[in-house]
Amino acid sequence: MKRVILVVMDSIGIGELPDSEKFGDKGVNTLGNIVKACPDIKIPNLIKLGIGNIDGADFIENIDTPIGSFGKCSEISQGKDTTTGHWEMVGLVVDKPFKTFPNGFPKDVIDEFEKRTGRKVIGNKPASGTAILDELGKQHMETGDVIVYTSADSVFQIAAHEEIVKLEELYEMCKIAREILMGDNAVARVIARPFIGTEGNFVRTANRRDFSLDPYDTTILNNIKDAGLDVIGIGKIEDIFNGNGITEAVHTKDNLDGINKTIEYIKKENKGLIFTNLVDFDSKYGHRRDVQGYKKAIEELDAKIPEIIDNLKDDDVLILTADHGNDPTYKGTDHTREYVPVLIYGKSVKQGVNLGIRNSFADIGATIADILNVDMPKAGESFKNIIIK
Repeated sequence: MKRVILVVMDSIGIGELPDSEKFGDKGVNTLGNIVKACPDIKIPNLIKLGIGNIDGADFIENIDTPIGSFGKCSEISQGKDTTTGHWEMVGLVVDKPFKTFPNGFPKDVIDEFEKRTGRKVIGNKPASGTAILDELGKQHMETGDVIVYTSADSVFQIAAHEEIVKLEELYEMCKIAREILMGDNAVARVIARPFIGTEGNFVRTANRRDFSLDPYDTTILNNIKDAGLDVIGIGKIEDIFNGNGITEAVHTKDNLDGINKTIEYIKKENKGLIFTNLVDFDSKYGHRRDVQGYKKAIEELDAKIPEIIDNLKDDDVLILTADHGNDPTYKGTDHTREYVPVLIYGKSVKQGVNLGIRNSFADIGATIADILNVDMPKAGESFKNIIIK
């Protein structure tokens, strides 16, 4: 086998973990609660792959003959955010949670940021990304002061209207913030949040960029690259790993663009890993607690699965999974700590194999490394021998 296509359905968790209550999450189940709220949801292709056959997924139809192997993974890292989930997936366990700032960022951080960027800060508090635009967007446009905010995640987010602050300047401000927010004040990600529109009608654009910490150790991405194979990051993958281990990166406008770009690269003659993140589930629907929007986005992905499968080469392995939950029926606007589904398909993959509950997201990375015959990660246990014919 020469290639793995790993698609992260960002935030499609499949039920609370045993320790979820410690993270403020009780009774969460992103996919399950969407299905319960929207019983008319149509996801026949995910069902064919075996999503309803996963242990505990009694809220979805299960079938006698799934065409894929299936299971779910626990998270052992201490967190429920994008960086933590993706890093664990490729072999890095985060034992100590990334620092968060529930009371906003310290004065010395903001003072240094203002001094180096030449722009004043407004906001500096935890907030919903859309709500803070409603609150401070007009003031930003009148003054040129930039909106800084955080969330329950370890993030420093800078929102600016594209007509007031050009994208190049916004990205440069993020790079400055990234340099400042290290050491004792390190955050996992600095995020550019550009928007457009007028008061009462502000809309965030697809020009978001994430500026992450470097992974603290090598990952399977490095191992695959070092073996002379391709590591193609689609969506925000390059940002999550700060470019480490990536040989080619493609940024996308939305989920559909991400799916189409993935299909384009499946059609090409590359070898190694195509690694895609579909962020809309999380950013557009999970955080905004938009159940109907989330449901439609899942249906949109489901409708494209046959096209993905039809373009797979004989020695390709397709893996669908997630990085955390974001239950749109739950209180607040933050991620939820959940199991993630794992669906595996390919002509070389056994049908109907139940992987049960895997101990760690890192088992996915270990399996990919095993399939591609590259150095194994320090964490994770491969399930290659269970699923490959």
